[in-house]
Amino acid sequence: MDNVKDDAYYVQKMLKDIRFVMEKTRGVSYEQLAENELLCDSALFRLIQISENSVKLTQGFKDAHKDIPWQAIKGMRNRIVHDYGEVDLTIVYETVTKSIPEIYKKLNIVEG
Repeated sequence: MDNVKDDAYYVQKMLKDIRFVMEKTRGVSYEQLAENELLCDSALFRLIQISENSVKLTQGFKDAHKDIPWQAIKGMRNRIVHDYGEVDLTIVYETVTKSIPEIYKKLNIVEG
């Protein structure tokens, strides 16, 4: 079976969504993100997907990569999903401009 759903599979899915967020928000100001509903929704959706795939990683993988903020990734998803419409875009902007590139570097090293 070609599509083995192991840690490498879920890391690849996370990296794909992370790259999308980084590419689409590169050089975008807070105001531009707040005004562009399509971009904002896309970024929020990808953040949810990143979290959904991180949850599927084995505990052993997460334990081996404690430098990645697994709980914060899950927490962001919960904020978006359960408080949609009330999501603090300042936190989203900080996440996409600062946290996402840091997570990308750490996951990209893992992925090789």
